[in-house]
Amino acid sequence: MALLFVIKLKDLGIDAKPLPFLPPIYATINGITAVLLIIAVWAIKNGKVQLHQNLMKGAIGCSLMFLLMYIAYHMTTPSTKFGGEGVIRSVYFFILITHILLSIAIIPLVLVTYVRAIAERFDKHRKIARITFPLWLYVAITGVVVYLMISPYYIY
Repeated sequence: MALLFVIKLKDLGIDAKPLPFLPPIYATINGITAVLLIIAVWAIKNGKVQLHQNLMKGAIGCSLMFLLMYIAYHMTTPSTKFGGEGVIRSVYFFILITHILLSIAIIPLVLVTYVRAIAERFDKHRKIARITFPLWLYVAITGVVVYLMISPYYIY
């Protein structure tokens, strides 16, 4: 993913137009993911297994859509620099760095959690889901926060 900030499609000889409209869309998808995750946990705690399964599939689908749009944006569009100063700059970079690190960790966690569910290893699924859920929720929410903090500095 780090290569996305260095390698652009036009550097590879591919004439790709910038996609500056994507960040608010994929930030919204992150927000939807967070809502789906919260409702999915509520559903399973209330015995609504099918609803939980559907919501989790939706959350995974949203995360995949986010990832595709994020890659498309960063491979076609110049990076935006955060323009805030002082304490807010430190807050922004703390949120951004924790978001990035946990977004890397969450991919295998989600996959293992999902595989354990479809394999009907619910004891192991529950055990890892207790770790996956709060991290995934943090990544989804901080994705929205990062977008809101940097959006005033986008050049369209």
